[in-house]
Amino acid sequence: MSVDAVLARVNELHQMIGGGSPAAASSTAFAAELASATATSATPVATASTVPGFLSTGASELPSDTPFGAQITAAAKRHGIDPALLAGLVKQESGFNPNAGSSAGARGLTQLMPGTAAGLGVTNVLDPAQSLDGGAKYLRQQLDAFGGDVTLALAAYNAGPGAVQRYGGVPPYAETQNYVRAVQANAAAYSAASPTPSIL
Repeated sequence: MSVDAVLARVNELHQMIGGGSPAAASSTAFAAELASATATSATPVATASTVPGFLSTGASELPSDTPFGAQITAAAKRHGIDPALLAGLVKQESGFNPNAGSSAGARGLTQLMPGTAAGLGVTNVLDPAQSLDGGAKYLRQQLDAFGGDVTLALAAYNAGPGAVQRYGGVPPYAETQNYVRAVQANAAAYSAASPTPSIL
């Protein structure tokens, strides 16, 4: 159930119990009335398990066989990123292995370095939800820093924003150039294979 649907339902229930401003009612009285109105409501509520096209862990805008698809979609949406782009990054960074690690010290699905992870509020890089949220947040920061340019943001994710600034574009490192191409190709593949969102 989307946030908008929840808010609409809360407003509907509030109107059923007497209208006025939700802030004007005491929280205890409102909670009691809400419980009562919800218990007597005949309107069925859609859940993730009852809506076709949704996974039990939430909605995914990625192909159904994408590992962590619902979590990737949620993290991407939370930070205003295309889920296909985040999925493409995760595939390149860790191959969807939440325990992946690099010789440089990067760990988790989005291969965050310890200092970067700490700065993003990630306390456990091996926790898929934290890693995905931290990686999406860091990618969003790079997109913002480089005017929404996906190529430069990906280069900064891989080589660091300082390197992108220093070279005025994608650094001349074979690893970074291959990384940018691979993530964009992955994202394009996820985008092309994504299911058309259903209208509820």
